[in-house]
Amino acid sequence: MAESHKANGYFQQGWSLSAAIEKNEERNIANGPFSSDITRNNVARSQRTQQYIRQTFEPQYYSDYLQLDNLLSCQVPVTERAGDKAHDETLFIIVHQVFELWFKQILVELDSIIEILSSMEVFCDKRLALVLHRLERIKEIEDVMIRQIEVIQTITPQEFLDFRDYLFPASGFQSFQFRLFEEKLGIRNPMRPNEGWFNSLREEHKQIIQQAEVAPCLFEVVEKWLQLLPFREFRGYNFSQSYKEATDRMLQVDESIIEQHYEGEDKERALRELERTKKAFQSAYDRATHEHLIQTGQRRLGFRATGAALLIMLYEDEPMLHTPALILRAVVDVEDKLNLWRYRHAQMVRRMIGGKVGTGGSVGHAYLRSTVDRYRVFGDLANVSTLLIPRRLLPELPSELREQLTYYHRMEKLDRTFFDRGGSGESLDD
Repeated sequence: MAESHKANGYFQQGWSLSAAIEKNEERNIANGPFSSDITRNNVARSQRTQQYIRQTFEPQYYSDYLQLDNLLSCQVPVTERAGDKAHDETLFIIVHQVFELWFKQILVELDSIIEILSSMEVFCDKRLALVLHRLERIKEIEDVMIRQIEVIQTITPQEFLDFRDYLFPASGFQSFQFRLFEEKLGIRNPMRPNEGWFNSLREEHKQIIQQAEVAPCLFEVVEKWLQLLPFREFRGYNFSQSYKEATDRMLQVDESIIEQHYEGEDKERALRELERTKKAFQSAYDRATHEHLIQTGQRRLGFRATGAALLIMLYEDEPMLHTPALILRAVVDVEDKLNLWRYRHAQMVRRMIGGKVGTGGSVGHAYLRSTVDRYRVFGDLANVSTLLIPRRLLPELPSELREQLTYYHRMEKLDRTFFDRGGSGESLDD
């Protein structure tokens, strides 16, 4: 039976795939430099030199590559269509479209980070540097988004009223990409009150959100990665026990100072505060205490992952733990900058509409302001600082463990002079 194959824009009957490729190559030689998808996709990526790419793929035109005809035609003010054109509506549209483009890029970065962390089988995977790089990129995007609010604030409240009534019932409430951002960080349905936003979405966007709800999120893969840390117990060394002994000594000194220098109500108040501090430290080395905090909603991160995060932050000067410490801080920064954006956005809404109800039916500023404190995914990582103790009081790590946490080169004896001279044989004084 004859087969039909498309080759360079036309069909030939009865060709095999190899014949189609061969015919294509003949035509490319005869009629021009640009080959078909069939031909170029059979060239290995490692063989695609600059010259090959330029000769094989069609040249790009700036406007076409960026799809500017489409991009610049998608600002359609509703007031203009209604014959009541409001000058500032175009700016309002563009700023929110740019927000959505940034959300799209953040989702691309988050997906890659989640994929990398979820596939790790060892804690010190070389891809951690890539994870950190992409977290830093998200932070930079968030900084741009925060500054972008200043642009929209150049619209005065009265200018906003020129077109606000035409927007009903559209609202940032319906930004499914922003909801995806929240879901992929780890804000799940049990954390949300009945806000009504989900029912305001179209069916296809509801399905996207529902799929994200059951997919791995950043919180889950970070917790799984922390659980891989192999150094909490090492050849007789037990981090939890070592940490307990160090904090007990520290707290005993604090208690003796209170007993000697405080009296009356001041003493009672100081002892109560010390007792709360003891319980906080205890949750780091006593699993039962930690599990109780999880059950009562005061913790979300598991016991083992919390201990790993604490060890990393206490001994972050060790070479092997430096990048993990930066990653943990970057994760917290991503959430903090998101909450800063929420706060600035809420302030902007209050400035624009005061106490009015939002166009999407929310309670406007009051709703936005409440989300700043309510949605915390990585609060446990941020609160690890509560459990830190000064470097001078840290118990010394066993020498064998320190070796495991150090980057070093194994040099054969005969190569020592080569090593001493910086790797190329010349004197370091040259």
